[in-house]
Amino acid sequence: MGGGGGAMQELQQQMQALEEETEEIEAEIEELRDEQADIDDAVEAIETLDSGATVQVPLGGGAYVRATVEDMDEIVVSLGGGYAAEHEEDDAIDTLERKQDAIDDEIDELTEEVGEIEAEREQLEQQAQQMQQQQMQQMQQQMGGMGGDEGDEEE
Repeated sequence: MGGGGGAMQELQQQMQALEEETEEIEAEIEELRDEQADIDDAVEAIETLDSGATVQVPLGGGAYVRATVEDMDEIVVSLGGGYAAEHEEDDAIDTLERKQDAIDDEIDELTEEVGEIEAEREQLEQQAQQMQQQQMQQMQQQMGGMGGDEGDEEE
């Protein structure tokens, strides 16, 4: 019986590890969705701002400075890895939309991974239930076997 308990504990640990992995992936998906919202805001700003518009530019730490947009003809867009490129308005929007598409693909992959992990966890839960049922049956047989054997011997 001790071996069954160890196997059950191992299954529980595996299920816990899968649950933690799922939570980490879901947090990553949430971060990607936040990034998409930032990109949406940037596209909207590019589409609506004109040269001469007054904007608040973030300095960091929650501080902003008012500034006047000098030229909307050239927009600097981060390419990732610490690199940025200057684009005209339409090209900047295209670049940001490609980023959105790449993030969509990444979210799809992560969502699929979560589904696979949940399926694996469900299998482990079924195994755990089967082990519990087997242990209960063994206990019932042992309990029933003790009383039944004595009655058979007396005949």
